[in-house]
Amino acid sequence: MNLEKIYSELLLNIGFSANEIQKNWMDLEKAYSTKSRHYHNLTHIWAMIGSFETYRDKLLNPDEILFSIFYHDFVYSASKKDNELKSAEYALAVLSENNNLNRQLVFDAICATQQHQHNNIEDINWLIDFDLKILAKDWEDYKIYFEQIRKEYRIYPDFLYKPGRAKVLKHFLENEFIFQTEEFRNLYEEKARINIEKEIKLLS
Repeated sequence: MNLEKIYSELLLNIGFSANEIQKNWMDLEKAYSTKSRHYHNLTHIWAMIGSFETYRDKLLNPDEILFSIFYHDFVYSASKKDNELKSAEYALAVLSENNNLNRQLVFDAICATQQHQHNNIEDINWLIDFDLKILAKDWEDYKIYFEQIRKEYRIYPDFLYKPGRAKVLKHFLENEFIFQTEEFRNLYEEKARINIEKEIKLLS
């Protein structure tokens, strides 16, 4: 299965016509394929869908979460602070009133990928963890990830970028947990903290 097929099947299930699906896919592919996206691109979406497939049976609303994965970084600009909100608004604009998805859940789920804080809705905690799983990769892969993030923020010189990035990373370490589900904490918490501490050292 490729991304387009997974996307098309989802939209078919929730009431889109073939023409709408094709147009929406082209818009999505274009948004995630701009030259400025080194990390927040279709590869990132694909990685999240890998996690989604693994844990699908844990989700009460898998269609909403899958739809949220596709749209959570639709709007992405390194100089803006409202990417998640704008992405959530766009996702709702794609959903017409007659699509049988919980619109509020989609909106809240996408917005939650900004702060990555524990949510009362367990499905949203899974989405957050799928988004952050990269933090627990083997060091070589983690290094590629933070180099890609640096490229996305290349408009900022080191003297601005480094303290800004370190602040974001320290914020993760200050939380009681990085991951919101017990499953991900058991598997990935320790590794993620080690990676983040190593990156902070490199930044200072």
